[in-house]
Amino acid sequence: MEPDQQNLLYGIFSQAVSFEPCEWHKSLPYFSFHEYRAKETIFSHGDYPLEIHFVLDGIGRYFYVDKEGKERNKSLVKPAGAFSSVSTLIDGAPSPFFAQAISACSIAAIKYEDLIKLSESNANWGVFVRKLLERLILKKERREASFLLMTARERYEQYLSEFKEESHLIPLRHVAMYIGVTDVTLSRVRKEMGLT
Repeated sequence: MEPDQQNLLYGIFSQAVSFEPCEWHKSLPYFSFHEYRAKETIFSHGDYPLEIHFVLDGIGRYFYVDKEGKERNKSLVKPAGAFSSVSTLIDGAPSPFFAQAISACSIAAIKYEDLIKLSESNANWGVFVRKLLERLILKKERREASFLLMTARERYEQYLSEFKEESHLIPLRHVAMYIGVTDVTLSRVRKEMGLT
């Protein structure tokens, strides 16, 4: 299965950067490949995950658990996205949230320090890391704007546009948490849109 996963990883990464075959093959020993079942935890609140986990296939989520034990989705992750705890990677702090597979997921993991070594020794890997960070910043900026400027329906429409064919893999309760509404509000929005 690993050659198939390597091909998936190459296909995803090549959307950002055109790697030379030799530089790509030299990087493969840094990656490990994992399969997660639906609802399986990738890392937990309080863990110190030192890797970046790139999603090759499947859907996952980041979530917090508040003092009352209620889950709150921070983000949803689809193929070409990644799981990591920036707090851990940059500050050495424990992860403040959980990462979990929603559906079965194939993951390629690389230690952050190895990714940085690659980026410092190879221009294409440097470009890849820069684009990875740019994509993260854009996602955060757009998500913040959606909560400040959009209605519940507009946020749901944005979700459908972003997740397209993967949207059916995500339970509606996770979608509601992700767009910041109650299950009842999401049901009303879907009814207004003729989706129920």
